[in-house]
Amino acid sequence: MAYSILLAPPAERQLKALAEAMQKRIVIRLKTLQHNLRPQGVKKLSGEDDLSRIRGGNYRIIYTVRDKELAVLVVKIGDRKEVYR
Repeated sequence: MAYSILLAPPAERQLKALAEAMQKRIVIRLKTLQHNLRPQGVKKLSGEDDLSRIRGGNYRIIYTVRDKELAVLVVKIGDRKEVYR
């Protein structure tokens, strides 16, 4: 069953601020989350119970899975150097 992808307002702004080529790359990674919630390379964030991250080049996509709603909520998108701050 496919999950819907929801972007939190900050994540949406962060995505729009990226270059078009990187936006496309991130959107492709987001679409893979619809069918595979834990793709290869996913890591659970330490210190957070429900947050995970996947890579998209030098960028990280931080998200949480809402099983009751069948949704993936993307919380943050950013450069690997700054996204965890």
